[in-house]
Amino acid sequence: MRKSRPPSQRQLRVGEALRHALVDVLAQGGLRDPALRGKSITVSEVRISPDLKNAKAYVMPLGGDDDQGEFIAALQRAAPYLRGAVARITTLKHTPKFSFEIDQSFMLADEVDSLLRRPQVARDLLHGGGANGS
Repeated sequence: MRKSRPPSQRQLRVGEALRHALVDVLAQGGLRDPALRGKSITVSEVRISPDLKNAKAYVMPLGGDDDQGEFIAALQRAAPYLRGAVARITTLKHTPKFSFEIDQSFMLADEVDSLLRRPQVARDLLHGGGANGS
């Protein structure tokens, strides 16, 4: 099994530049797809491949979305347009191909929040009790 390397400083820098550019393009609201029209989209992270040819954008529609599959499919359909628009506002020599994925961190944060609000957990936090009762 091959261990994945952490992203290089260059990958992190390019990914963040792409995230900012993607946010700017999405904020302009020029998408024609009905599944995307009028949606506010959060782009939390863009991870780029080591060769800088592919980028995965982690996104979430503001206010959630019942049909996340259709939302991602619509972004995939818009990917060529988004790539061109990002290319026009960045100084990158080559603009990577975009793929999109729902950012699960929002849902995980909600789960942790609901766990912390449970009466048993609140009681344990209040009394400082651990698993061994100390």
